[in-house]
Parts: sequence; C-alpha cells; structure tokens
Amino acid sequence: MKLALVVPGGVDRSGERRVIPALLALIERLARLHEVHVYALHQEPLPDTWMLAGAFIHNVGERAPRWHALRAIRHEHRRAPFDVIQAIFSGYCGLVAVLASRWLKCAGLVHIAGGELVDLRAIGYGGRRRLRDRWREAVILRGADAITAASHPAIDVLRSLGLRARRLPLGVDLRRWPPMVPRQRGAGPARLIHVANLNRVKDQGTLLQAMAILDRSGVDFQLDVVGVDTLDGETRRLAGQLGLDRRLQFHGFRTQRELRCLMERAHLLVMSSRHETGPVALLEAAVMGVPAVGTCVGHFAEWAPTAALAVPVGDADAIASAIGQVLGDEDLRLRLAIAAQRRAIVEDADFTARAFESLYLKLLTGGLR
Repeated sequence: MKLALVVPGGVDRSGERRVIPALLALIERLARLHEVHVYALHQEPLPDTWMLAGAFIHNVGERAPRWHALRAIRHEHRRAPFDVIQAIFSGYCGLVAVLASRWLKCAGLVHIAGGELVDLRAIGYGGRRRLRDRWREAVILRGADAITAASHPAIDVLRSLGLRARRLPLGVDLRRWPPMVPRQRGAGPARLIHVANLNRVKDQGTLLQAMAILDRSGVDFQLDVVGVDTLDGETRRLAGQLGLDRRLQFHGFRTQRELRCLMERAHLLVMSSRHETGPVALLEAAVMGVPAVGTCVGHFAEWAPTAALAVPVGDADAIASAIGQVLGDEDLRLRLAIAAQRRAIVEDADFTARAFESLYLKLLTGGLR
C-alpha cells in the first residue's frame, strides 16, 4: 500500500528531539511493508523533505501549511496514487487528511490522540471551545471513512456525538523499551517520576500540592520531573514556595534513552492531567514494571483499579492519598505493576501497526462494518 500520514510535527530529522516516539514507532513499522509519506504541518519553518524511520518526511513549512500540505499530497498522488490518507490527531491535520481523501478519491482516516474532543475553556485548551472549532471537527469526523482513538473515554465522547470509532492505542516500541520485571522497592526514599511537559493541561500545580501534602505527612520521597517547561519557570517557583526544593529534580527534556534510565530507578509514575487520551508515559512506565497513580482520564480511567489507581481531576488530597496508599502497600504496588505491564505489552507498537494495517485493508476491500 501507499500511505500518507498527516501530522502536526513530532518527526524531527534528528529522530530524538521534537519527536513523538510512539508515532515514530508506528511509522517505522508501516514503512517496513508499505510506501509511507508523512506530511508535517509544523515541524520546521521552511519546506524540506528527509527520510526518517524508513518513510519520506515532507515538512510543508510555516507559510499556509494546510494549503501546501494539500498541494504536496496531490502532487505525490499524481506520481503514484495513495491508497490511504490518515491524520494522526484531528484538528487541522484531520481537515487536511479528509479534504485530500475526498479530493483524490481514496480512503481517509482520523486518529484522535489529543484534546480534539474537549472544551477546557478555563485554561484555553481543547478542540471544542469555539463554535467554528466544533463545526470544523463535525466536518472532519463525519467526512472520515474511519475514526480511531487511543482510549475508551475518547470513544465514549465520540459515541455521544453520534460517531462510531475504534479503540486503537499508540503502543510502546519494546525494542527501545525492553520490559523489566516489576521489582521490590528496597530501602531509601520512594522514587517518583512525572513525565509530561509543564503546562496547564498536565496541571503540575495540583501535583505539587499533592507532593506538599505527602511531605507534611512524613513520606520520604524524591520526584523526578521530566518535560519541557512551557510556563516560564512557574512550576519551579511553586515548588520553592511549597518547600519542595529538596524533594524535586527538574530534568527538562530528555531523549528516550535518558528517560528510560530515569524510569528504571522509579517506583511509581505520578500524573495529574486535566485531560489525556493516553498518555504514552503510562505505557512506557508499565513496560518498565513501574505502576502509576493519576487522574481519572484516558488510560488511567481504563486501567483503574486493577492496573493503576485513578482519582478525580484537580484533587490534590486524593492524589496524595492514592500515592501514600501504593507506597504503603508493597503487595498492592507490585500487583498494579504486573497488571499494567501485561496490558502495555499486549498492546505494544507492533499491535498498533497491525491494527492500522488491518483497518486499511478493510477500507480498501469494502469489509469495514
């Protein structure tokens, strides 16, 4: 098959920085058997093309990216027709994919991977905040031949909008994240890890409030925070105000190899997101034998209570209580780790690629119901 994937970015030519690892794992696997062209709307300012993970990466540049993406897809289609055009993320990626598929008369798919379906107006986030955005999403999703989403909560939202979708998580590359047997904690402080860019959606403010509660209650812990700071030092300042400087280490961006080293020594992943369709960090931690406590969104909502603990969004007391519960019960921590690892390994990057290939073939042969 000849495939076109439309993405916002995440396909930097370095293969390490400004990438979405789960997306690269999918591209690499599809490119083993198919001709894959990836159209990136916001990777670099100037148009360019390079090879990555066995695929042709077409960066359309910052000037009128949607129009130039459509033209680039049409140009390549004329050289040799595409069988499938797929957006990873809806929004403008979905718009380009659906318009191109209709224009060129081939199958068009949209994968929900972020905040396309939510309205978090208080923090200026979500694809359904404004009327024009809701209209755009309605056009995209009703025009797609198939819709997929990473977790059941997203599927439920789509169902409430009268749309049928298939659950299809973006799994972890087990070659780059070889599974580790869940292990006993041992002596010393509990090693917590938080993997997410510092922003309003990930709600690190609530997480730090939970850490302060744990600190006051006498829990001995260290928290590694991994992610790009988009809040101009606000989170670090809050940590200082809460007296958590000795408990926290901010690592900023880390490559997958560097992140794996941090994850290897962790005892518990902690997340405080207001919204997630995934997150992939939960899957990576699970593969490494690290259980998780997080808010009741995305995979956390799916996995709780047997493979993760999930608490209400924005509730620092509940996060602190759940973390304390897991750290205070080693049998529970290991049970969560084992159950989570089983789920993440079953739905790894190979599973994701096979599921997408199966969906493509059903669309092309008229077998989709």
